[in-house]
Amino acid sequence: MTAGPATARAVADTSVLTRKPRQLLLAFFGEFVCDRYFEPLRTSVLLSVLEGAGVAAPAVRTNLDRMVASGMLVRRRLGREIGFELTPHGSEVLREASGRVNGPAPFEPQGEGWTLVTFSLPENLRDLRHRLRAALTWSGFAVLRDGLWIAPGRVDLAAALGAIIPDLPPASVIAFSANELDGFPMADAVRMAWDVETIREAHHEFIAHWEGEDAASGLSPVTARTLLVADWLALLRADPRLPRQYMGDDWPADRSFELFTRRHREFAFPAVRDFAGLVA
Repeated sequence: MTAGPATARAVADTSVLTRKPRQLLLAFFGEFVCDRYFEPLRTSVLLSVLEGAGVAAPAVRTNLDRMVASGMLVRRRLGREIGFELTPHGSEVLREASGRVNGPAPFEPQGEGWTLVTFSLPENLRDLRHRLRAALTWSGFAVLRDGLWIAPGRVDLAAALGAIIPDLPPASVIAFSANELDGFPMADAVRMAWDVETIREAHHEFIAHWEGEDAASGLSPVTARTLLVADWLALLRADPRLPRQYMGDDWPADRSFELFTRRHREFAFPAVRDFAGLVA
């Protein structure tokens, strides 16, 4: 997630319906567990939900192991079975994501102007560099040029990087806000940093799938809601909240938001009832 405009395009080129096991697990824990269910979840429950989404058991177990290694989950012994529960760090990450997942204006910039970030981390901190890039991408940043990252609006960078800041070396990240100057329009810079048409296609892909009556056909309510939220998270990651004046009159973000809100509400009660049955 190579410096330059290719970085932004590489992030946006991924289909929103390419559902990776980790993405599905994060959606599931965010929807049904974080601040809602406070007991360890049996492995069999997680296998049941993700196998319904077409993920094989070995892939689920591998990604659970990775989430334990990354500090998102912790294992608990439940008789003859292993359970998993969120760590404080995992809960913090999911709460931050939930703010945008359930927010009233997920595709609107946070304030006026632009936020710029540049950073330098040594090679021995490669994992930290990856985490930083992932956090910036989730917050709407893309590489403009030569290691300079840009995002629309006034991004709350302290919140966006809250889980990473304690690990960062002093002065390794420099950030500032900026405004467009007369005679130097931002339209070209926007097109340089972001592939706007690919972002548009991501919206159309989400709409085409979830408008269909068969989108949840054959799925349990828990699995259907998990898939919906996973696809929504992927769309939020693809769309950086660019100002509408750069996007054209037919920008589909409002249709995506209305559709997600409607289907999310439609799945709510059946999914909660289904989850209660799984953990009983």
